Amino acid sequence: MTNLAIAANGLRKSYPGKDGDKVVLDGIDLAVPEGTIFSLLGPNGAGKTTTVQILSTLIRADGGQVRVAGHDLDRRADDVRGAIGVTGQYSAVDKLLTGEENLLLMADLKHLPHREGRRKAAELLERFDLVDAAHKTAATYSGGMQRRLDLAMTLVGDPRLIFLDEPTTGLDPRSRRTMWGIVRDLVAGGTTIFLTTQYLEEADQLADHIALLDHGRLIAEGTADELKRLIPGGHVSLRFTDDDALKDALAALGQGFVNPSDEDRLTLQVPSDGGVAALRDLLARLDAAGVEPADLSVHTPDLDDVFLTLTGQNTETPR
Repeated sequence: MTNLAIAANGLRKSYPGKDGDKVVLDGIDLAVPEGTIFSLLGPNGAGKTTTVQILSTLIRADGGQVRVAGHDLDRRADDVRGAIGVTGQYSAVDKLLTGEENLLLMADLKHLPHREGRRKAAELLERFDLVDAAHKTAATYSGGMQRRLDLAMTLVGDPRLIFLDEPTTGLDPRSRRTMWGIVRDLVAGGTTIFLTTQYLEEADQLADHIALLDHGRLIAEGTADELKRLIPGGHVSLRFTDDDALKDALAALGQGFVNPSDEDRLTLQVPSDGGVAALRDLLARLDAAGVEPADLSVHTPDLDDVFLTLTGQNTETPR
């Protein structure tokens, strides 16, 4: 059985308001396997930040049972804090200190012995490609360098589970992809990542499992491909070498169309969720008719389409 880094059942949280309590989390369940990337998506006010604050011991839940890194969240909060790291949307870097000094400060806060702290700082400066900037103040760092330093500071205590809250906000595409590589390396080494992001492409690229939160409830979850198959718009493109083969395929399948805007008029588009069973059935019907496509490709909606369809929100601000 897969060990879980996070196991939450019936997680609830409300805040008092003028018209009574406002329910922020309405009994959500989470299961995050160790050594994976889990991404929580949702529009503004969905409850993402509240979820992270509860799981990282910053605030208490009103109800539910939660275990984080194997520890009961209510009874063993100190043990949870010792096992996790948190990299928030807003950098915790002290810009008046150098990169090395920021790391040594974190080592002191983690009560590492002096020699161990210096060894750890040197290791992280090398790992995050910050050696040349180690003795420069963080105020002189680019946005991407500051985010790398921020994450390096989180790793001083060797956390088993890291909460990344919008880690690439404001970064240019090159710096964003550098951060993606770092995150993948962390998971390859056994670390678990709980990711919130405003970039749906980021979740698509990184996450092993995605949960979509809206109005305090989980409305969908699964892999990126599974979520894309939840909404219409998917199709299989079949390219043929001549008109006769295309016509035979259309007769065998009983559905499909040629996109009039497509320069290649020998490509048939057949509505499909892109699943294995659907593809197997489609190919079996073509084979029975003696028709073989020259090329096949599966097209599914992207996560922007999923987000917009399931939440009815503007995809530019899923925070």
